Amino acid sequence: MRIDIATLFPEAFAPLGVGVIGRAVESGLLEVNIVNIRDYTLDKHGKCDDTPFGGGAGMVMTPQPIHDAISALDPDHEALRIYMSPKGRTLCQSMVKELAARDRLLFLCGSYEGIDERVLELDIDCEISIGDYVLTGGELPAMVTVNAVARYVKGVLGSEQSTNEESFSDGLLEYPQYTRPREFMGKEVPAVLLSGDHAKIAAWRRAKQIEITSQRRPDLAEGR
Repeated sequence: MRIDIATLFPEAFAPLGVGVIGRAVESGLLEVNIVNIRDYTLDKHGKCDDTPFGGGAGMVMTPQPIHDAISALDPDHEALRIYMSPKGRTLCQSMVKELAARDRLLFLCGSYEGIDERVLELDIDCEISIGDYVLTGGELPAMVTVNAVARYVKGVLGSEQSTNEESFSDGLLEYPQYTRPREFMGKEVPAVLLSGDHAKIAAWRRAKQIEITSQRRPDLAEGR
């Protein structure tokens, strides 16, 4: 999978170079290309923002450098072009799987008060939000989305079972996990997990998923 990211702050994406995502990039399972929108501005002072027509607080990103950056990254419109925005559809696991099925994704990260609407009309396929709150820019939401999507790219996690049994994979939250030691500060590992009876373990885990989901996310439990 190839992922292009257009941003005014490419240095903000340093976390994508470490951990699971960093190893996926190094091994060639994932290609991440980060581009500075400012490199495409025709303004002699390097400006990429201006005051909004009609008045209002803050500055708005101008369309020319964004349009030219996207056109250079994806001249034939092969990628799904995504603008990270509080006005977009809220990211969920089913959407993550849809995005992971794509060969190419292009993320546009806005800053300041937003971007000129015309570039959304001309160059963007969809808008995605990571929650009902506002951040200072689209960089963190883009990283969250890339991280979630990359986990479904074949080979990134090493085991497909990792994504089959986690929270939201089947509409429920994940069951509790335990490892050594068997006893820690007076708390014991549940006996069923030490029994070796895989049917009982599976039943216990399922019951815990239902219990935890009902307690913490009754909205998900109602859906089932």
